[in-house]
This record gives sequence, structure tokens and C-alpha cells, in this order.
Amino acid sequence: MDYLKTVVPSQLLAERGSNLVVINPGSANIRVGLAKQDSPFSIPHCIARRTDQFSKLNVQDQLLNSQVTTAQHMEREKAYDVIASLLKIPFLDEEVANTSIPRKMGRVDGYNPQNNRKDGAFTWTDIHVKDLKSSVPQESSSDKSVVPESSVQNEGTESKESTLAEQKFREVIFGEEALRISPSEPYSLRRLIRRGHLNISQHYPMQQVLEDLHALWDWILLEKLHIPHQERSLYSVILVVPETFDNREIKEILSILLGDLCFSSAVVHQEGLAAVFGNGLSTACVVNLGAQVSSVICIEDGVALPNTEKTLPFGGEDISRCLLWTQRHHQTWPQIRTDILTKPIDLLMLNRLKESYCEIKEGELDAVAVVHSYEDAMPAGSHKTRLTALNVPPMGLFYPTLLIPDLYPPPPRSWFHDYEDMLEETWHMEFPRRSDMPDGLYPSTNAGLQMWDNYPFFPMKPKKEEKVGLAEAITSSILSTGRIDLQRKLFCSIQLIGGVALTGGLIPAVEERVLHTIPSNEAIHTVEVLQSRTIPTFVPWKGGAILGVLDFGRDAWVHREDWIRNGIHIGSGRKYKDSYFLQAQAMCYINS
Repeated sequence: MDYLKTVVPSQLLAERGSNLVVINPGSANIRVGLAKQDSPFSIPHCIARRTDQFSKLNVQDQLLNSQVTTAQHMEREKAYDVIASLLKIPFLDEEVANTSIPRKMGRVDGYNPQNNRKDGAFTWTDIHVKDLKSSVPQESSSDKSVVPESSVQNEGTESKESTLAEQKFREVIFGEEALRISPSEPYSLRRLIRRGHLNISQHYPMQQVLEDLHALWDWILLEKLHIPHQERSLYSVILVVPETFDNREIKEILSILLGDLCFSSAVVHQEGLAAVFGNGLSTACVVNLGAQVSSVICIEDGVALPNTEKTLPFGGEDISRCLLWTQRHHQTWPQIRTDILTKPIDLLMLNRLKESYCEIKEGELDAVAVVHSYEDAMPAGSHKTRLTALNVPPMGLFYPTLLIPDLYPPPPRSWFHDYEDMLEETWHMEFPRRSDMPDGLYPSTNAGLQMWDNYPFFPMKPKKEEKVGLAEAITSSILSTGRIDLQRKLFCSIQLIGGVALTGGLIPAVEERVLHTIPSNEAIHTVEVLQSRTIPTFVPWKGGAILGVLDFGRDAWVHREDWIRNGIHIGSGRKYKDSYFLQAQAMCYINS
């Protein structure tokens, strides 16, 4: 303990974090790094596999309900007009020339000194593997490392043709490169997580999802963290899971980490709880604004309050799609074929435009931007245009009917029943309890953790999604705590994390909308959003690193040998026994 009083935090992270890998998976990106790092690698959570030579790019989860119904379209237009009245801009179909509202314009060059705007085009991924021996026979290994790409591209035409003749297709492509594959190429693009759950459907079976998950994570460990297979047993892993994950999803991922990727031990932490530690807090209302899902959960003194959890089925990608709809409606979008379903590279472009130009502020917000068109295997075309109503799409967080999220097929209901020899033997068993220890502090050797009395961690169906806006979800979550002293503290300790939290003007908008949403009979008059101490996107990952480094006892960690021996019936597929005990081991730190 004397050592802990004198050690510098950065020194502690360096000493104890060198063999701790922290993984924070999300619907769009996965954040991975060693605990000693200042920030993780953020990699698109997708993979592309080569298919039949004569086929074109196939998006595996393309079979979804993306058709907007007439009723949804009317609700969207109504939401736009409500937002327009709040922002003091013309209504959707109102001509600017006929309005008396004073016109406030953003800078036409789109310049904002606080925001680094990127107008460069994305490039198509090179899907071929070159035969280096025949294409560059005279170069040594040291020469290759210093030859710039431009010199390689300037070779003669004959040399290029001979090289292309010997090229082969890359069998698997990972991360952003997978999103930049031309639609004319023979690949199947697969996103591993959709709307906060494993992307399982009748078109993308569970075993295939898990195999792709293993392949992508193994590639990250090899190529980004440089941890070879033979050294994995020297490392432990901290898994920071979203609140949307269900019991079986966590167990399948634990099996990949301990069984397939061969980590020596693992511990699981909840994303909201890790975020609190990542910002050095103990009590807060954590609002996670991700790419496809937003969630709210309250933390009191380092303990997650499960009855406060709210899940909203929209996120940053929905704001990007709304940006495209808004520009097309106002006829400011160039006459190009932009299709985010069949051309994922278009979604990359829209996300970049949203991050660069969208913010929440009163008055008309226009900007001149460069929009790119991506046609099959052709270089990107540039189109300079004036984008309008750039403050409307992010307001969809408070009026979700503006966003109209795509409906992705959820896993079959039977998949969540989780009764493959997992719960039948233990669900009705009596477990011993210790009365001489505080709640939530039972050792991992005792399966009877009192937290299970009020923590519903064995759902028989996907977790319920709320059909309300962000302000209503935050207010409902905090008021559900039922204690006025805690409620006042939480309303003044709102923490925004996730990529959308970087949106300009979002913090004052959240404070104002939440304050107006609190019922008048509640004695609460102050709402405050706390400034994040680090990049909001990386806060949960950083909190996971801190929790792992400070966990000296490691009572809650699951060891590889125990998981394989007690958690899986060897030779009979992915089946588990004594699930109650294993989950208590893996999850007891969530509420401690």
C-alpha cells in the first residue's frame, strides 16, 4: 500500500499495463490497445472475404428493411419542422425568399479553427497480392523500405501489365480497407456487430459471425499490437462490453478470447462503469452516443444501477444518413449515385462530412464542402457544393423520428434462450451466501453473489429498446433511481461519451433539453454535462485499462484452463455448464 501512495499513475500503467490488452468492441469500430498506451487503435469492425470470381461486392447484412414508409416519411417531415422552429430556420418546404427569419450563414469556406476538416477523397482498396519476387527482383529488403509509393506507381506500362498478370486476390481484407473495396470486386463484406448485438441472422449464421470475429481480432493482435500466437499466453485481456450485450454474446466472446486467441485470463467490465473510471469519477449518468446505438446508465459510487439502463436504437450513422436525406430534399446534393448500403465507401464519406460540418446552433447553417462520387473502380470524382441545414441532422438525437433507423434483423428469439446445457442444472439450485461481507464484495469462489438478486443478466429475449428521444431517456433514467439527493447529483454529473459526443453545440443542447424535460413537480433546477478529460470515443477503453491495472487481487478474472475445463464440453461444440458460477466470476466486478 505504501508503494501505491508514492507511485506516479503513468508509471503504474507502464509497469502493470504492458501485458494487459484492453478490447472495447462496438457496432462500427473496435478499440484495442495495451493498457500502458495513451490511446487505442480504432478499427472499423468489419471483414471482407473473397467470393466467386464472377460475383460483385456483396454486403452480408444488405437484406434489411431500408424502405421508408409513407407514415415514417410524414413523421420525419413533421420532426424536421419542429426542429426548424427551435433553431429559427425555414420549415422543410418553405422557400427562404418568402421567410422573414433573418438569415445567419456559416462561413462559406466551411472553416472552423477548432475542427480539422478533411476534404480528401478515399481511395479504392488494392485487392491484389503482388508477387514481389517477379515484380521487383533486383531490390533488397532494405531498399524496399525506403522506396516511396510514387516511384512504384511511375513504372512503365509494360512492367505494370506483367505485374498485374501475376497478381492474386487477397483472400481476406480487414477494417477500413474492407469498407473501401470497389462494388465491382468479388468480395463479401460482413459487419460483425449491428445495433449493439452480434450481427446474427438467417443470412449470417452464428458460427460464421464468430469465425469472422476471431479472424479480425487475431489480425489486430498480430498487425497492430504485434503479439504473435506463441506469446499470447503471457497476456491477459480486459473486455469492455456495451450495455446492449446479452449473456450469451459475452460468453461466446469470452470463448474466443480464452479458447481461440489463447489469452491466459480475462475479465469483463461494463462500458458505462468503465467510462466513469476513465474520467476519474465515481458517480455519473453515462450517456454513450455510438455509431448505431445510444445508451444511458447511472453509476453510483462505482456501482452500476441496472434499473436505470436505457437503450436507444440510433446513433452517429443515422445522423449521417439523415444528412444525405436533408441535402437531397433541398436539392443541394450533386447528381451522383450515393448508396451507403451497396457502397460502404459512401458511408465513410458521409461520416466525414457529418463530423466536419454538422453542429447544433441557432440560425441557418450552410457551408461549402467537397463531395466525392465513387463509381466502380474509377478514381473519385470531386463536386464542390453548398450544404444547407447542417444543424438539423444532429437534432435527431432529441427527435428520433427524423432519423428513421434501418431495421436490421435481430438474432432468432431462440438464440437468446441460452439453454444449451447452460442454465438447466444451476438455475434452481440453492447457493451458499456469506453474511459477513458487504453486498457486491463476495469473492469469486462463492457463486452466491447478492448482485444477482437485482441484476437481470439472464434475459430470454433481446434487451428492450426505448422509443424516445435522448433528453427523455436521460431524464427517465435518472428519475428511476427514486432518491432526490442522488437525482440532483446525477443531473449535475451527466457524462457524454462516444463519437457523437464530439458534435459541436451538443453539450448546451443536452443541458437545455433535459432541463425542459424534467417534470415541473420535481425539485430539480440544475442540469450540467461534465467535460470529458480525454477523447469521448476512448473514455470506456481508458477506464477498462485503469480498472485492469488497479485490480491487484484479480479475484474476478477467468483463467483459460478453468474456462475450457469447466465452461465448455470439449468435442461437442460451444456448450457450457455451470453457467451461473462462470458468469458470477466474469461479471462480479461490474457492480463492485
